Amino acid sequence: MNTSQAESTFSQNDANILEEVMNIAFGKASADLARVVDIRILLTAPRVEFLKADDLLQWIKQDTKTDDTLNMIEQNFWGKYTGSAFLAFPSSASKGLISLFDDDDLSLGAESPLLEKETLLEVGNILIGACVGKVAELLDDNVSFSPPRLVPQVVIDNPSTTAISSKLNDPDKMAIMIKTVFNFEDKDVKGFLFLVAGEESMQWLKAALKNFVAKF
Repeated sequence: MNTSQAESTFSQNDANILEEVMNIAFGKASADLARVVDIRILLTAPRVEFLKADDLLQWIKQDTKTDDTLNMIEQNFWGKYTGSAFLAFPSSASKGLISLFDDDDLSLGAESPLLEKETLLEVGNILIGACVGKVAELLDDNVSFSPPRLVPQVVIDNPSTTAISSKLNDPDKMAIMIKTVFNFEDKDVKGFLFLVAGEESMQWLKAALKNFVAKF
């Protein structure tokens, strides 16, 4: 699916509808995470873009000019809409995320790779599960999930070195990029959630968005 096909398949109105759905879903996700870390979380209204999967990292690069690498969590899901969800944070955000869960360990210098991995997986599992699950509920779908996994650090200018390269370089896959800013009280962490799926799932999504609007 090339860019012109993507643009003709999904309109700006489709993007607006999905932004409203994601706004509801992100509210659920932030509430779930806040219960875990006991910190009030605010999220900016999500911005949705439909684009080719292999264009994703270049779009993200525009918003992470000071970071060359990303920490990324991948989680697959299955339902009427089947695909892979990726939650990406600039690598510089890791310390802020770790401190949400264990300020004492961080202050003692326990900034270990294991602690970072566990924190990222915990955040990813909560945010992806709540967001995708709530979207599925709103669009009359049910999804199941694989366990989340941490993708080896992604070099934005050289994504072929990572384990996600096959999914992000597939010309037949389309992606939904959802950008928001996670505000954890005094911390400002910019995150990107993107969903990658094949044409069949995307066509289902377009019809589901239309049915969602028809309810109101």
